[in-house]
Formats: sequence, structure tokens, C-alpha cells
Amino acid sequence: MITSDAFAGKRFAVLGLARSGQTAVETLLASGAEVTAWDSREEPRQGLADRGVELADPLTIDLAGFAGVVVSPGVPLNRHPIAEAAAAAGVPVIGDIELFAQARHSLPAHRVVGITGTNGKSTTTALVHHLLESAGVPARMGGNIGLPVLGQAPLPEGGVYVLELSSYQIDLTQSLDCEVAALLNITPDHLDRYADFAGYAASKARLFAMQRVDHDAVFGVGDAETAAIAQWEASRRAADRVHRVTGEDLRDLQPGWPSLQGPHNLQNAAAAVAIVEALGLTRAQWQAALPTFGGLPHRMERVAEANGVIFINDSKATNPASTAPALGAFPPVAGDHRRIHWIVGGLPKGDDLDECAPYFGNVAAAYTIGDAGPRFAEILGPHMPVRRSEMMCEAIREAIEAADPGDVIMLSPACASFDQFRDYEARGDTFRQLVEALIAPDADKVAC
Repeated sequence: MITSDAFAGKRFAVLGLARSGQTAVETLLASGAEVTAWDSREEPRQGLADRGVELADPLTIDLAGFAGVVVSPGVPLNRHPIAEAAAAAGVPVIGDIELFAQARHSLPAHRVVGITGTNGKSTTTALVHHLLESAGVPARMGGNIGLPVLGQAPLPEGGVYVLELSSYQIDLTQSLDCEVAALLNITPDHLDRYADFAGYAASKARLFAMQRVDHDAVFGVGDAETAAIAQWEASRRAADRVHRVTGEDLRDLQPGWPSLQGPHNLQNAAAAVAIVEALGLTRAQWQAALPTFGGLPHRMERVAEANGVIFINDSKATNPASTAPALGAFPPVAGDHRRIHWIVGGLPKGDDLDECAPYFGNVAAAYTIGDAGPRFAEILGPHMPVRRSEMMCEAIREAIEAADPGDVIMLSPACASFDQFRDYEARGDTFRQLVEALIAPDADKVAC
């Protein structure tokens, strides 16, 4: 666990006692802080009073004199009353990443990488962590991926903390000066939390505003909003501190990366390479490690192969922008044979699939599921055969019956999961389990 004398004797309120909130409480208590904590659920509050934690909703107490209100990234600051209450008391609303930033002076000498973007940040974060560890550099991965960074053991001197940062986490952070910060892309998402798309982009830009100008900034090149932030940072930094990446210089190497196929992963890899080179890794070090990267669950995850057909779980693709590159990863072969049997649908975030349209020619057939199924069937019908499967089990079964050796059956929903599943992970796990059952010798006994 990370602790710091920066918190000793100070008062903090923690609102929300899920994983990051519980970890924040542990760090603050171990650092000698006074803690008030609250969660609407009774279970996570149990036992805290016996450890000296005051149990009270921060909205019901006088916040004057508190050093901060620590909230979960899931709390919508544009709607939740805690933001107004804290502002009235002159108290900052922060998250666990800001606590980490304030604790850095207590840690052995280290560096921090911060990675944000609408799509690809989890893969890029995990890849940077893998490249560093493969090169013998001590590294921890945290933020929006894995365990909360505060709950992990401090790194020895020379280590690197690699943090995936959502816009929500950046909104709750004020002083995180990353030695290397990266922005992969910006596409419309989470707009319920911001006044408009420009506000969402401005949230991403804050990661770089917190940096010293002699630190490194890495940018993708696929959209105007990211390009505008890169241009602004280039105007205030030395030229060798701003790195724009396309991946074109790595294209010839990509066939040797089993878990990094597709144009989106080419840019993810390019960003990861730029990050680790800024940290001092050599080409020989990162080039040797890229082929051994295993990928992440639910992100272009190869879950099975049967009768020459590959099954891919891309459940993390919760919007059309993240599905589009997955479709682009498998172009037609053997003349003009379309390979992809695309399982698509769920709870839609919009009314179109325009960002996927450039890759419709790669799709042999679509199998629509969930709330978006009828609308997506209308959109896709003029471009490809469509089965209105409704349920995932039926979609997989129909795709297996239609697929030829060399084809790909891919769940890449372009939608949120909440119409049929708890979250995208539960959706991906269900896909994996159903595939295993439906390719088994007794698959005819599986009832959909």
C-alpha cells in the first residue's frame, strides 16, 4: 500500500466505498489522516467505525476545514450535489489518482506514465507495462485498469507507474505531472457528463496541462480534436518532447504480433513504443517484447478456434468507433471472400453505425442482438446478409452454421451491455462460455 506523510493530521471525506474508495480509506488511515466515509450501501460501511472512521454522508456535515472530498470516478460531478457542497466550503473534490499524485514525494524515485483516449487506452497501458517488465524495468499498472494504484506496493527506485486514465479520473485530478502522457484519440462518448463534445475533449487535454513542459507528450493522429491538443502542446514544448504516431513505421512488424492485429492496434503499439522510448528503452528491447504480449480479455481476445473458424471476443467495443477497427482487422481474402460473421447490438449509444461503414465490405453476415437489433438490422440490411438473432446464443449458433474455414466469428457489439448483461465483462464471459459449449462434441444438446 502507498502511504504519505502529506496526509497526516488532515481531514478527508470519502464518498463511495467501492474498490477505489475502500483503498483511499486504507491509504488515508495508514497515513495518519482523519477520515469521514459514506456509501449508500450498508455492507461496505461495516467495520469502519471500529477503526476510527466517522460514518457520515458528506452532504450532511460541515466540510469546512477538510483537505478534500474523495469521490469515485462514477459520481457525475455535473449533476451530483457533492460538487456544489464542496465548492461552497472551499474544499476540492478529488479522486484516488490525485491522492497518488500528492503522495509521490514519499515514494522512491520513480516515473509516471498517464494514458488516456476514448478507445485503446487499456490495451496501450497493458502493452507499456509488458514492454517495461520485459526490459527488466520495475512497473505497476493501475488507474482505470487492474488494482487501484494506492493499494499496490510501492515500486523500488527506478520504477514506472503506468496509469490508464479516463476523463472522469482526470476531472478529479489536479496535480499529476506525468513524465510521459499520451492521448490516443477522442471520439464522442460519455457526453452525458459534459456540456458538449468540446468539454469532453477539454477534459482529456487537462492531462497535459498538469505536465511540466520538459516532459514528453504522445499523440495519435486520427481525429481533429487530438490533433488540436497536440498542436497546442507543440506550441509550448520543445519539438523533441511532442511525439505524433501513426504506426506506419511498424506496419511490417505487425504480422508477428498475434494479439495486436488491426489498424487500431497498430496505433496502440506505436503509442506504446513512443512512450517506452521516451523512458529510455531501445528498439531491440521493445521489438523483442511485442510478439509476446498476450492481449487483454474482451479486447480482440481470441477465445477459441474450431474447424478453421476463429472466435473473437471484443465485448469491450461499446461504441461504433471502437468496433470499426475490429472490423478492419480482417479484410476479405481469396479473391473477395468476406470473412467476418459479426455479432452486433446491445444498448445503443447512438442511432447509427456510420463509423463502421467503411468496413462493411469485410463482413460476410451480421447477427443482431439486444435493444439495438431491429435498428441495426435496418442499417446493415442493404450491405450484407442479416440475421435478427436477438439473443447471443442463437447468434453464435447461426454464425457457426454459416462460417467457412478461415472465417472469423466476432462479438464486437458497438453498444453498451446493460440491456442483457451486467457489464461488458459479463457479456464477454458469456460469449466465451457459449462458444466453448457450442463447439463441443455434444453441442447439439445446448439449448439456446
